[in-house]
Amino acid sequence: MDLTRFWALLDALPAPADAEALYDATTPQGALRRANLERYLALVAGTGTALIAEAPGWRGATVTGVPFVSVRELTVRPGRLTGRADGDGFLVPPQPAAEWEASAAFVQRALAAWPGRPPVCWGAYPHHPFVSGDPRTNRTPRPAEVRGGAPVALELLAALGIRDVVAVGRKAQGALAAAGIEAVAVRHPAQGGATLFAAQMAALAAART
Repeated sequence: MDLTRFWALLDALPAPADAEALYDATTPQGALRRANLERYLALVAGTGTALIAEAPGWRGATVTGVPFVSVRELTVRPGRLTGRADGDGFLVPPQPAAEWEASAAFVQRALAAWPGRPPVCWGAYPHHPFVSGDPRTNRTPRPAEVRGGAPVALELLAALGIRDVVAVGRKAQGALAAAGIEAVAVRHPAQGGATLFAAQMAALAAART
């Protein structure tokens, strides 16, 4: 697994004033998130499936650096992402902006029953887009931002040898289609979609057993 080009593309992607580049190693928060992402990608290497959402949320990946993982997943049940009794080896932010993200909880619960290594999670736009002036919000990434993030996602898929791509929500599916990536869509777990999301993920998992 060679992620050299992935990191280069991610680092080169500019962030506008209303988006945060999460993995800037020159800041303490960015360095922690980058270390956690590196650890995460090493743990999921060998999976054949990717779960692609629109962008990181401010309560989850924006805090931990790991897509669909909030501080609660790192602290309440250490090792839940890999099943290791000694934990996953992730760093916990000392003063997190948020402790818990509903979408992260729903996704990790669904992936707990996935056969073999769980899908790698990522965002079509890898930076955190927020409402101007308020980083503790989420906004939908602009079409141009998604187009800019597409090469990063494509490189990650190629580096990990991903064969199957699942889009979390129709917007993510449309963003992937614009980048030339065919993806099955599942309901996003937010805003009342948790039950359908869980059922759809269970059906996908069953098809792989």
